[in-house]
Amino acid sequence: MQKAPIFIGVIGGSEVKPQIAKLAEEVGREIARRGAVLVCGGMGGVMEAACRGASEAGGVTIGILPGDNRREANLYVQIPIMTGMGYARNAVVVKSSHAVIAIDGSYGTLTEIGYALQSGIPVIGLNTWSMAMENKQDKSIIQAKNPKDAVDKAMALIDMD
Repeated sequence: MQKAPIFIGVIGGSEVKPQIAKLAEEVGREIARRGAVLVCGGMGGVMEAACRGASEAGGVTIGILPGDNRREANLYVQIPIMTGMGYARNAVVVKSSHAVIAIDGSYGTLTEIGYALQSGIPVIGLNTWSMAMENKQDKSIIQAKNPKDAVDKAMALIDMD
């Protein structure tokens, strides 16, 4: 019997600095090396860099697009899924993933983190948001030291049952 594929979401900002793009690209490569499928929002920035890394390493990339035009996807999305949902597609990105790696990011990334945590989907953070409530640090986002550590932690936390 064939083993079911693992889907790892990569979330982050659509406009990033070169050092963040480099981290995202390496995360994508690591995901592909493990034989997992990369799921993202399909646009630029972190999403494009992660897809580039995964594609160059022979992996599979899925882009959950906000609009109705598959040509809006970055060049490295192999499977574009049009939603016509705008930012509401963030929930689809997260719900399609067994674990999520958040890299950098803006408020859209924060919504995806919230959807994942509310759904019990592990979130690994790499240079991303941290949270606190009533001045107490919330450790729900599992911090990673580097791209390999992020993917190691994601893979370890995925429950395929």
